[in-house]
Amino acid sequence: MSVIVRFAPSPTGRLHVGNVRTALLNHLFVREQGGEFILRIDDTDLERSTEEYENGIREDLSWLGLDWDSSFNQSHKFDAYDEAASILRKAGLLYACYETAEELDKQRKLQRVAGKPPIYNRAALELTEKEKDEYRQEGRLPHWRFKLSGNVVTWNDLVRGEQSIDTSSLSDPVLIRGDGTYLYTLPSVVDDIDARITHVIRGEDHVTNSGAQIEIFRALSDHLPNFAHTPLLVGKDGKGLSKRLGSLSIQQLREDGLEPLAICSLLGKIGTSDPVDIRDNMKTLASEFSFDKVSRAPARFDEDELAMLNAKLLNDLPYDRVKQELDDLGVQGGEDFWNLIRANIGKIGDAAQWSVMAFAPMAGQIEPEDTDFCNLAADSLPDELDQDSWSSWTNHLKETTGRKGKNLFMPLRMALTGRARGPEMNKMLLVLGADRARARLRGQSG
Repeated sequence: MSVIVRFAPSPTGRLHVGNVRTALLNHLFVREQGGEFILRIDDTDLERSTEEYENGIREDLSWLGLDWDSSFNQSHKFDAYDEAASILRKAGLLYACYETAEELDKQRKLQRVAGKPPIYNRAALELTEKEKDEYRQEGRLPHWRFKLSGNVVTWNDLVRGEQSIDTSSLSDPVLIRGDGTYLYTLPSVVDDIDARITHVIRGEDHVTNSGAQIEIFRALSDHLPNFAHTPLLVGKDGKGLSKRLGSLSIQQLREDGLEPLAICSLLGKIGTSDPVDIRDNMKTLASEFSFDKVSRAPARFDEDELAMLNAKLLNDLPYDRVKQELDDLGVQGGEDFWNLIRANIGKIGDAAQWSVMAFAPMAGQIEPEDTDFCNLAADSLPDELDQDSWSSWTNHLKETTGRKGKNLFMPLRMALTGRARGPEMNKMLLVLGADRARARLRGQSG
């Protein structure tokens, strides 16, 4: 059986790390299986869905390396949803309800007071045609509910194991609003049947929905996908991310200079039994994926861990992988300079700052008490520099001045780079050259 999965975002906002993790897990699973990945745009909410957000979703997925094999929009399939609704009505499984939101709220409150579960009481099933006509004459438009069986629905979840939902404990779900628009449930089932989706991989917040959806699947077709419900993301403090999703959008992470492979490596490994570390490529991530490795515990998303992975990724990247980006940033120095600085940057954009430090004219940062020492250092710096120049030069300064350790090296580093930390100074000295180094040691622009 060919594996077919889908990722189904709504174009009502930008993608964030939570829904991207769902896309990633679908992608890793299907690529390892050699199946088909479908991008389904859930745009039945025509008022809130925009072309701008849809384009943003596609852009974010492409940037992350989550390519898809085919794509469609739900807004192009209303005829199919209407046909499915008609089938359910004829089977007596989709029925009209006329209660207002206020009446339903009052009903739930009364049920709670009586110690009963606040589920819909199915009063609409007892309405006569005359009563329905009276409601319609009042201007009430019906919403339509799916009639659950009241039986226990079971399935073997690929992450959570054996699952059971007692549908008698659920309200009959509303599939169609009073204004005739569809909620998520029916279009999703129809599309999964039409596309022959074999595996529905999504967050565990959909577990309860699965009981109702499985009954709708069975009412419309003999097709039923496998389900895998993965734990939701939380912050490193264990709290939900809902209030911070704007800052954790893929668009924002991209603008912040994070690398797509660092993001995918983190999201693909947190909440699993595998170590969280950089993987070389998406193919490696896919080859290591298994539902058996996915934990039942919430997956902790730590921005500090992402920053660490991003820095580690850059530290291992060869020059040919970053040359174009460095050129776009105006970074000078070529491959030698990249190899010098890559262990000292957290984001590719940091390379531009190091380039300015190395090649743009700047005066050395010298403390008053170090002025004479730095002038002496400038005078003793040889004209011709090589790999051993730093060592022989600093050894000479140590012997002539008596300085050693931090008292010897820190004034030189600050005068030459303006920073207390950075690349190896023996290599940095070669990048600067003798003339620029002398100028900075003398407090001049060099």
